[in-house]
Amino acid sequence: MYLGLDLGTSELKALLLADDHRIVGVARAPLTVDRPQPLWSEQAPAQWWQALDTVMTELRAAHAEALSQVRAIGLSGQMHGATLLDAAGEVLRPAILWNDGRSGAQCEALTRAVPRLGEIAGNLAMPGFTAPKLLWVREHEPEVFARVARVLLPKDWLRFMLSGEAVSEMSDAAGTLWLDVGARDWSDELLAATGLTRDHMPRLVEGSEISALLKSELAARWGLRDGVKIAGGAGDNAASAVGMGLVEPGQGFVSLGTSGVVFVSTDRFLPNPAQAMHAFCHALPQRWHQMSVMLSAASAVSWATKTFKFADEAALLEAAASIALADRARCPLFLPYLSGERSPHNNPNAQGVLFGLTHAHGPAEIAYAVVEGVSFGLRDGFDTLRLPADMPLREVALVGGGARSVWWGQLLADIFQVELTLYAGSETGGALGAARLAWLADGGAVADVCTLPPVKQTLTPSSDGAGEHKTRHARFQVLYMALRDQFR
Repeated sequence: MYLGLDLGTSELKALLLADDHRIVGVARAPLTVDRPQPLWSEQAPAQWWQALDTVMTELRAAHAEALSQVRAIGLSGQMHGATLLDAAGEVLRPAILWNDGRSGAQCEALTRAVPRLGEIAGNLAMPGFTAPKLLWVREHEPEVFARVARVLLPKDWLRFMLSGEAVSEMSDAAGTLWLDVGARDWSDELLAATGLTRDHMPRLVEGSEISALLKSELAARWGLRDGVKIAGGAGDNAASAVGMGLVEPGQGFVSLGTSGVVFVSTDRFLPNPAQAMHAFCHALPQRWHQMSVMLSAASAVSWATKTFKFADEAALLEAAASIALADRARCPLFLPYLSGERSPHNNPNAQGVLFGLTHAHGPAEIAYAVVEGVSFGLRDGFDTLRLPADMPLREVALVGGGARSVWWGQLLADIFQVELTLYAGSETGGALGAARLAWLADGGAVADVCTLPPVKQTLTPSSDGAGEHKTRHARFQVLYMALRDQFR
């Protein structure tokens, strides 16, 4: 039995996985985000620990026998968050999260300080990453910065609490801007640019390796055996790929979560920082991945649901689907940049826009515009990926909460002009991947552990409306360029 723990932004999920691939039990605990100032996004790590204790207590009550058979734990989590500890291991301030946008000026400073940043880290400096957050703390909270003894990513802080060991792994560390992603090691040059050294960093392991052992007192508290291993684990998107079995070169997914992600596994380091594409280490040795990220995907649909008084998100999607193919051309255009944007614009100042409204437009047309706008944003990210001729795109899964709408999935397939596959169990995401990484750390073989789930449905792109999608996408792109300087 293996336990996967996935620390998201809105919930912590625990999943029990048997070695015949059965999911034995799942438990969840909600999390809240604090936004004390514009652009800020923070969470108190104590909330993560409380959530972890809640799910473990729930699992023990419902699956005590299975929990007692757990041999290893895997960790997955939201990437980029800066969790700052003092010399005694105490948290110094709330963690600054991935969707925090306060460090735009520090990104510019870091880029000037290290002209080779994209070459080393595989990524541009963006406010979402961890390194600019530390520059912001150094500038605005110097008394806190002076006491920083260790910087941990969110899931790695959980590992620290579970084991007493400060350890990270390659996929999550690649999202800090402190890792030499090609070499899979900390970069002294990048650390120095933020006033840090290797002593501030956790040691590194591969995601499928043993990183530490669970503390005996916690094992007793939650009903686990003594000596349970803790795998390196992975950042949330790499973990989701492992959970879906998408670890071979050319395999990937499109995720319709709070943020939107296009992810493709590779067998080499292939950066394209000029278009804000991310090049990260994968969770398995000698594997990397390319990834584009838009900051508001399903969250834009949630915003529109509340703002335009739909009963729920399903009702908004139903209204959007009611717009006939022939009528889509008269709908408004929507720029989905409600939280700024990463790929391909790297613009924390970008804002959402509804363009072209008239008296003829009602809730259904606006609903369609919002879903289409998110889809166009994802297509822009997809177009930043760079796969060489000897590594063709093999298959693309559709995952995330938005994937529950087959209509939206078909719209994406039509806009991407790529076949998308819906797999059974895709909603388990990072927690399943974390459990699989625990299995690998316990000696499992990749071919046996990282299997593809059963196919539920294949969404084949239609040629109907392809020209109209192309025309509206071009207008969408022109609209952003026309407004870009106004967002400041």
